[in-house]
Amino acid sequence: MLILDKPAGLPVHAGPRGGASLEDFLPALAFGKKRLPQPAHRLDTDTAGCLVLGRTKPALAELGGFFAAGQVAKTYWAVVRGGPAEAAGEIDAPLQKRSTAKDGWRMVVDAAGQPARTEWQVLGRGDDLAWLELRPRTGRTHQLRVHCAHRGWPILGDTRYGGGEGRLHLLARAIALPLDPPVAAEAPPPPHMLAALRRCGWRG
Repeated sequence: MLILDKPAGLPVHAGPRGGASLEDFLPALAFGKKRLPQPAHRLDTDTAGCLVLGRTKPALAELGGFFAAGQVAKTYWAVVRGGPAEAAGEIDAPLQKRSTAKDGWRMVVDAAGQPARTEWQVLGRGDDLAWLELRPRTGRTHQLRVHCAHRGWPILGDTRYGGGEGRLHLLARAIALPLDPPVAAEAPPPPHMLAALRRCGWRG
């Protein structure tokens, strides 16, 4: 397996519009294997940070099983507008995909949707921003982005869910896999998040 620090703005898979994607770099990550490594989970194009790849079919199947069973510990950092009044908590709000001809698709909170839970903790505050640690307990599409927006504190730079213009301030900060021995990795904040994190008290 491999764990990459994926840059923000780089899609994992090639899209219909073309342009660079992680797939372009997979041959350089084969390291002698005939089969190219493949992602074991999803990471949005605009999200930076830890991405796990399986190098063989058995490895990819085992990793996929860990993710499906919720056995992988995922930690995200986000800078949000406003922020919660409390120091920590949990968001339990089902998510469903909606699409219209005018606006395309998006995820919404809907009681008829799939269960989605996110634990959160405030790590710092400043200038009407908050720096949060987010721990998703389910793996729904856009879960963290929609949950934060649903609570009234959208992620900075999230144009789709009310976070304003700019680049998305969301980092897949750390990941831990239940292998023997356990494997864990941590990604540094991308350059575009540094100023906002420092405004919230980060000293890195």
